[in-house]
Amino acid sequence: MEIVKSRPYSRLEIDKMFNQIKAQMHAEALKRGNGKAIYQDCYTGKTLHGGDPYDYEHIFPSEWVHSTYKHLLSDEQIALVVNCPENVGVTLRVINQSKGKHNPEAWFAQAHHIKNNDIDIHLAQSNIRKAKAAIERMAADLAKQNG
Repeated sequence: MEIVKSRPYSRLEIDKMFNQIKAQMHAEALKRGNGKAIYQDCYTGKTLHGGDPYDYEHIFPSEWVHSTYKHLLSDEQIALVVNCPENVGVTLRVINQSKGKHNPEAWFAQAHHIKNNDIDIHLAQSNIRKAKAAIERMAADLAKQNG
């Protein structure tokens, strides 16, 4: 497989897979809540219910993953990496919108984000470490397959 290293960022493949992941997570949340979706916020640890203002979240943004690995992986492979289970969570919309496309390690290093959003820093850092390790492991495995 030839990888075009200079290709622009595209969410097409990422979003196709992300929509499947979100549907799967929603189905699991409905089972947990006996018909009403229940999630745990991946940054605050608080319980979120269907109807609460939450978003499905890529802990490490898709654009960051694309920029980091586009020289090694195809768009389809990047979609797999971005949407690995460790990199997808649920959080309050206000947190997701504030974090945006920022690297989570830098964003959560700023004390005002922690305070203003009632972040459980140990939980957030644990989830960030797990996501980064999974991304790196999966990207390395896929890059080996590409030769």
